Amino acid sequence: MHKETVKDIGEKELIKRLAKYMPPDQASDDCAFIDTKRENLLINTDLMVEKTHFNNKIISPRDIGWKAVTTNYSDLISSGCIEFIGVNIGLVLTPKTEWAWVQELYEGFNEALNQFGGSILGGDCSRGESKMISVTAIGLQSKLKLRRNACKPGEVLLTTGIHGLSKLGLQIRTKQIKRKDLNLNEELIRDSINAFCRPTPKNKIFKTILRSSEFSINKEIGCTDSSDGFYQAILDLCKESKCKAIIDYQKIPKKDYWPKGQKWDQFYFFGGEDYELLISLPRDLATKLMQIDNEISEIGYFAQGSPNVEIKNYPNKYLNNISYSHF
Repeated sequence: MHKETVKDIGEKELIKRLAKYMPPDQASDDCAFIDTKRENLLINTDLMVEKTHFNNKIISPRDIGWKAVTTNYSDLISSGCIEFIGVNIGLVLTPKTEWAWVQELYEGFNEALNQFGGSILGGDCSRGESKMISVTAIGLQSKLKLRRNACKPGEVLLTTGIHGLSKLGLQIRTKQIKRKDLNLNEELIRDSINAFCRPTPKNKIFKTILRSSEFSINKEIGCTDSSDGFYQAILDLCKESKCKAIIDYQKIPKKDYWPKGQKWDQFYFFGGEDYELLISLPRDLATKLMQIDNEISEIGYFAQGSPNVEIKNYPNKYLNNISYSHF
């Protein structure tokens, strides 16, 4: 039985079908109208490219849609976004792409938007040799700005959660690691696959920060997310803030049953796509935040010096820097 493709239905019909995932009349014109009430906007764009970020064997189109929204939202949160307005979506599709694949993708977009806020504002679609999804997310900047260049020597470095899970999930999905070979804990397997397929932006933690009056006196605090990896995120903070970070290996939080060994440390430090926040705060505010949210952990501090990441109490002699690069 022939499955309906985007070539069969054509561009106009494709847009008409996608319009049902948007507010009424949102696709009637080429541009989306947004009433910002003179608020400051945050805008972020991320690309997902077939065979670079996804393929049909390792992740479903519904999960791709979810991930495309939430990864963008994570970037907005790490700059201090208080409210999500929505996303603009650019699609490159092959003529043989089945309509069912596109429909599932948009179901995933809407699942994420229904949970975290915002709507589909519009977008564009075109033909290509492989699929590509470009999502531009727009949100409102809060009074408290989170910036990579706002870390200061003497401040405590915090993480909102555990790293390495998404990398393990990818390794399991691509069969580079087999469950039975390593006798991995089933809970760890489930959490890792979920971290890879369904990442969750840390908007609740940021709202927790805003609810605490102690933070209102600080217009900027140091922060980034760990989309490019735990180590790389810390290094980015160091470079932009012109200081160095001292990380205590014994303090970094790990998932129960996380295996030991250098390979697993590489996953943790350089895996990427974990979307946790790394936050720099004075000692008193760091202590306050950890009291408010027990998932937040102190992992080190910033000091004067040339931008680099120093890891103390590391059991092995050397940690090879294999940070992810798109090129």
